[in-house]
Amino acid sequence: MELMLDPNAKRIFWYLFAGSRGGNNRIKIIELLKEHPHNINQIAETLKLDYKAIQHHITVLEKNNMVSKVGEKYGVSYFISDYLESNITAFDQIASQIKKV
Repeated sequence: MELMLDPNAKRIFWYLFAGSRGGNNRIKIIELLKEHPHNINQIAETLKLDYKAIQHHITVLEKNNMVSKVGEKYGVSYFISDYLESNITAFDQIASQIKKV
């Protein structure tokens, strides 16, 4: 089992994914980005969610160091951050607990 690098990671994940209304959508976004990078439009189409909603969730995830971006303007692709990648075990545990509810 991987060591969790940040002891506060679980607290942050609970806040971002369980403590707010958009948590389930944020989990879906992260799970999509774990596969490979996407832009906001691709995420919206794949998850069948509103572009503006995805934009909002990406902003929240970016502010909390869950996703990183490469590119500019319409060419921006998002992927999971190094921080999230190094704490992915904690994310996966919390995401599976939230999905059960």
